Amino acid sequence: MEDYEAQEQEFWRKFGEGEMSRSQMLRRGAAAAAGLTILSTPSLAWAAHRANPPLKGKGFSMKELVAQAKKEGHLNTIALPPDWANYGEILSTFQKKYGIGITNDNPNGSSSEENQAIRSLKGDSRAPDVVDVGPAFAVAGTAEGLYSRYFVRAFKTIPRAMKDTRGYWWGDYWGAISIGYNGNIISTPPKSFKDLLKPEYKNKVALNGSPLTSNSAVAGVFAASLANGGSVKDIGPGIDFFAKLKQAGNFIPVGGTPQTVASGQTPIVIDWDYLNIAYGPEFPAAKWNVNIPSDGVYGGYYCQAINANAPHPFAARLWEEFCYSDQGQLIWLKGYSHPARFQDLAARHAIPKKLLASLPSAAAYAKVKFASLKQIADGTAKVKAEWGDKVGGG
Repeated sequence: MEDYEAQEQEFWRKFGEGEMSRSQMLRRGAAAAAGLTILSTPSLAWAAHRANPPLKGKGFSMKELVAQAKKEGHLNTIALPPDWANYGEILSTFQKKYGIGITNDNPNGSSSEENQAIRSLKGDSRAPDVVDVGPAFAVAGTAEGLYSRYFVRAFKTIPRAMKDTRGYWWGDYWGAISIGYNGNIISTPPKSFKDLLKPEYKNKVALNGSPLTSNSAVAGVFAASLANGGSVKDIGPGIDFFAKLKQAGNFIPVGGTPQTVASGQTPIVIDWDYLNIAYGPEFPAAKWNVNIPSDGVYGGYYCQAINANAPHPFAARLWEEFCYSDQGQLIWLKGYSHPARFQDLAARHAIPKKLLASLPSAAAYAKVKFASLKQIADGTAKVKAEWGDKVGGG
């Protein structure tokens, strides 16, 4: 048995028994720089892969993929805030595990800006190797030829509805739109979208960015539509709701971010549950609390993809293998998001009980609705066509 395999087994024993702290988990990564939790398989004509990166994760040695990635020596990511779905821990663990440095450009960038970076930096060593974008942007990027095909080893355990079967992109984690609020400023917690229209919330309600460029904000409009007689097939009532919210003076044109939450600039933020929930322990002084709106529960996921002209193609594939390994998926789960392979992990009893206990009650998500790729694309197009005239702003 390879040394790193024994180290991995010890890691999982301690993780499952709750003996390893987060800092310990990050420190031990450097010692395991030779591989993932999945055991290596015999190499199949690896020499043929040297000029062109592999199409499939299965069929070649993980040890050799690591070696090729380490030769490249670097990975470029983009728009990955450290406090978004626990990305800080994912980035740190990957770097220490493989000894490969990461440049994470524009941490607070949008899905639109990620695709634009692939376009504008084509042929540049600073171009992003991988992206994490909303489904509508993943579909558009695929149609434009921005992404490379790749099938991670765990591809079959990713739900059919969360992946492109041709291998251009794969859903990585999902969450539901929630209402987060500052307990120091908000005396009566809003429990529904209808509540947000109350006069007491004047100049207090924000989205995570603009729905013209942000997938998170589009999801917030979908949720508002569900709460106001619309559906995943019709986002119109959601646009009308925000027009009404602005007319009432409650909606503010300030995107909710960790900084605005900490400062109190955005007392109420409509955003993904995993982001709002994480703000609580991150900013205890804000007394941040979260409700899943009773009148509109909308769920959505994000997608991983590899730049078709990635400057570090092997490191990009190693990154994806790490993200979809049990270890990577559980780190996302620690960030309060539901990883794509959640059902597979649960079926194999691979999720520590303490980790499951830290998540919100399943009852809060009982009425969650997911839009299809076409519905997301149609809804996004409708927002772009009507938001400016009805709500205004960029």
